[in-house]
Amino acid sequence: MAKSARPSARQSASGLDQNSVRGNGGELHQVAADETPVLTTALGTPVSDDQNTLRIGERGPSLIEDSHFREKIFHFDHERIPERVVHARGYGAHGYFETYQSLAKYTRADIFQRAGEKTPAFVRFSTVAGNKGSFDLARDVRGFAVKLYTKEGNWDLVGNNIPVFFIQDAIKFPDLIHAAKQEPDRAFPQAQTAHDNFWDFISLMPESMHMVMWIMSDRAIPRSFRFMQGFGVHTFRLVNAKDESTFVKFIWKPKLGMQSVVWNEAVKINGADPDFHRRDLWEAIQAGNFPEWELTVQLFDQAFADSFDFDILDATKIIPEEVLEPIPVGRLVLDRMPDNFFAETEQVAFMTQNVPPGIDFSNDPLLQGRNFSYLDTQLKRLGSPNFTHLPINAPKCPFAHFQQDGHMAMRNPAGRANYEPNSWGLGPREDPQRGFRSFADAEEGQKVRLRAESFADHYSQARQFFNSQTPPEQRHIAMALTFELSKVQAPAIRERMVSHLLNIDETLATTVADKLGIRDMPEPAEAAVPPRDDLPPSPALSIIQNGPDSFEGRKVGVMLSDGADVALFEELRSAIEAEGAVMEVVAPKVGGVEAADGTHIEARHMIDGGPSVLFDAVVLLLSEAGAELLVKEAAAKDFVSDAFAHCKFIGFTPGAEPLLIKAGVAPDADEGLTRLDSAASVSAFVQSCRKLRLWAREAAVKL
Repeated sequence: MAKSARPSARQSASGLDQNSVRGNGGELHQVAADETPVLTTALGTPVSDDQNTLRIGERGPSLIEDSHFREKIFHFDHERIPERVVHARGYGAHGYFETYQSLAKYTRADIFQRAGEKTPAFVRFSTVAGNKGSFDLARDVRGFAVKLYTKEGNWDLVGNNIPVFFIQDAIKFPDLIHAAKQEPDRAFPQAQTAHDNFWDFISLMPESMHMVMWIMSDRAIPRSFRFMQGFGVHTFRLVNAKDESTFVKFIWKPKLGMQSVVWNEAVKINGADPDFHRRDLWEAIQAGNFPEWELTVQLFDQAFADSFDFDILDATKIIPEEVLEPIPVGRLVLDRMPDNFFAETEQVAFMTQNVPPGIDFSNDPLLQGRNFSYLDTQLKRLGSPNFTHLPINAPKCPFAHFQQDGHMAMRNPAGRANYEPNSWGLGPREDPQRGFRSFADAEEGQKVRLRAESFADHYSQARQFFNSQTPPEQRHIAMALTFELSKVQAPAIRERMVSHLLNIDETLATTVADKLGIRDMPEPAEAAVPPRDDLPPSPALSIIQNGPDSFEGRKVGVMLSDGADVALFEELRSAIEAEGAVMEVVAPKVGGVEAADGTHIEARHMIDGGPSVLFDAVVLLLSEAGAELLVKEAAAKDFVSDAFAHCKFIGFTPGAEPLLIKAGVAPDADEGLTRLDSAASVSAFVQSCRKLRLWAREAAVKL
């Protein structure tokens, strides 16, 4: 969007009522203005603005002299020893990035100069809110951080699996995370946002409403790291050899398509296997099924930025793919696990400011703050300015500098001179041609703490996201909001959130209000900019509409009993493997079963330890006698009823019908159940699994 014609007044806490405070018991009450304490720095200096960093003009770069922001982020960065404050629960893998074609027209970044070139990479996936020991399938944003060891230095593309964020200015990041983390007086709950503090903060921050739609959607409970997208979130710049700039947004797209779980399933997976995502990535790579993503870019110039409906510097906004089609520029393949988790995954240090020549920053205030903060964080967490000496963080290209000494120094400058310039002709020197140069963008304006008027529309894209979802996905958003807000004890917070939802979708708001027992609907929240209703749906925002076209990379759980048909079992195994999927056997005993012809078949799981939530589809390959025994087992009945409730495709032999019926599932309930009695029926079942879920069943199940 073009720059505002006039400066806007500072947004006052994004809608925060300064006279609404909490008592010692957590209750909300009003106080007179003169009773409200003044916010100060740690040394007592009164703070005039805690919502915006200091910048040049309302859309200009942030200033390093902002002592309040520096103190606030400095203190926040040092709150955990040695665990990361955010993204503590992480898992990583090595691989490579392969460039498709030269992008020299847009950038002089070496990584994009030669088609077919492979660049070493390390990727760390993570949850944001949970501690190191939390479970994998929390409802949360997933970190998607990529370190590329280019020939001109490391490039850290430190993103998420969601393209927007909660806040527009980095000065609010400590507040956001404090609100999302454990409540400080009781140290719970963790790895979840279903509590008063989070929703209190969010309901006072209208700029968060777009992100709320994303985290309440199935994007926040991915089935696997392998099945989720990644985003650079911010607008960056590409700069070519002529110092010409092109704006860019980065999007990683999984080769195997997108897939998530439903909430009831996520809860049960966390109980059955809290390391579910870790185990999935480990097993895929160990089996040679290397996960792959395609890097796509949205490229645009200043004219597009000026004409676009929203400000391209606003991290709470996207550019829909239907408006600006992403261009594939390379692929990322993960093919090797770390030799040691601590040395690599735990000690890896990502920093948004790590970019090679040819890639540069925009004035996005959230990105500017991250650039300032990350180096400070790594210094505290890893204990030394020499954390770049660690092998996982060190560049793989030649490097030379005069940095020396300090804790854990593993290398120092050699020779007499440890400074430049020097008269001895020793050591490295700068190179104006090859070296990194910031794009020489002209900036003007006063030093101010302002939020640009072009950042003020907080609801229109939230509405667009909701309207872009399929009916099942919209139901899931409503269910997630209802569940989360049901854990909020303060009625005022619940009602405040409903007032925001009224600006997004009235049916969504009334559905949530009804489930929460809110009798009198509040008025819609006051909007700084009236929400638009003319933005067309974006099918690219839906997981279901962008699923895979095969069952490749998925997993089938086959429940076996003694006396099972071994020929049918082998036919099933062959069909599943031909699809590129994995089959795992679940049996009454982990030692396995004896088939009808006497063949012994090993099992991967006992029924108690291999619930159907661990699989993408299930098969009941049972003899009549085997089914008769299993109908008495609660775990066996749960295996079937959960698979049905979670809309999975179920294959079964005629002998398994008593177990289906005992679990409350009619053998002919819907098209998602396939009777297996021939090679043709096995083939039909595996083909049906390509749809991943039979969403038409969900309304009937009413989970």
